[in-house]
Amino acid sequence: MIYFDSAATTFQKPPAVASAMMTALHTMSSPGRGGYGAAMRAAETAFACRSEAAELFHLDNPEQVVFTMNATHALNIAIKSLVPEGGSVVVSGWEHNAVTRPLTALKANVSVAEGPLFDRDAAAEAFARVIKPGVDAVICTHVSNVFGFVLPVEEIAGICREQGVPLIIDASQSAGILPLDMQALSADFVAMPGHKGLYGPQGTGLLLCGGRETKPLLEGGTGSISVQQEMPDFLPDRLEAGTHNIPGIAGLLEGIRFVRQQGTDRICGHERLLAQMAAEGLRELPGVRVFARPDLADQAGVVSFTVEGKDVEEVGRMLGERDIAVRAGTHCAPLAHRSAGTLESGTVRLSFSAWNTPAEILQFLSAMEEIVY
Repeated sequence: MIYFDSAATTFQKPPAVASAMMTALHTMSSPGRGGYGAAMRAAETAFACRSEAAELFHLDNPEQVVFTMNATHALNIAIKSLVPEGGSVVVSGWEHNAVTRPLTALKANVSVAEGPLFDRDAAAEAFARVIKPGVDAVICTHVSNVFGFVLPVEEIAGICREQGVPLIIDASQSAGILPLDMQALSADFVAMPGHKGLYGPQGTGLLLCGGRETKPLLEGGTGSISVQQEMPDFLPDRLEAGTHNIPGIAGLLEGIRFVRQQGTDRICGHERLLAQMAAEGLRELPGVRVFARPDLADQAGVVSFTVEGKDVEEVGRMLGERDIAVRAGTHCAPLAHRSAGTLESGTVRLSFSAWNTPAEILQFLSAMEEIVY
């Protein structure tokens, strides 16, 4: 199978990920639940994972790295820590349902910083117009999961600092692929999955906490100060109720180590090369509309396209019949499609990882020739 759906989940993992998970299943229990060997090995693995993540994302204190089930879980913690019922929020025009649905549930007053696709200057200007003192939070995806558009989070973070407004960054499509410096951004929260650009298993995620007060999404056992009936007031315990997914954390640790060994610049450069190759080949086919700049400036390794006269789901199915895995539809991001004018049609999305090759792009383009002609 040729797998071009890494924006959903990276399918190919470093071999060390599965090996670490199996080792954890056989040798580790739960951290903070005892002083015996299996519990201590679990605690050491969890701390090692926090430490590797803190190094990668430039956090001084590993305890500011909170384990979650996925980016959606992390975003819900961040949003509900900052936004009250009916609160005021500014978002980009490219947000995922993991942001917009929690805001809808909170009945938040949402302002959308709208701008054209792949126009970073316009995006920064749009945020500057709507970010004002008194806004409860600004939420911005680093990279659009549909189009790969890299938003100017550095400029947006600067505007938030000037206006004294908290910032949440959704790094679902950028963590492990683009540089992400918590100290430079001074973001209040950065949410990310473990199973995409960090090459960990499904069911893992991280919330990087910048120091603002947090509110637990769940209450329960933490292995610490058990007599107290309120959740602890310190991280990470305050946000990590219940038993940890230690096999998942062990796998995530190896995924992060892989990213640090490879380097985000190398990974991103490889993905962009493949995306550019795919975009150039698609443009040569009749009736194909490609959402990408020629040089992939301001774009990560994601390319969306449509085929005139063909439903995107049909194109996705036809590629699947040829053993090529892509994502077709609206990608859980109707706001992004509304911004790009593709809400009615959706798109076919290609998204790459460190494991994809130019030969796979050529096979995909050959399959697309059959579908189009």
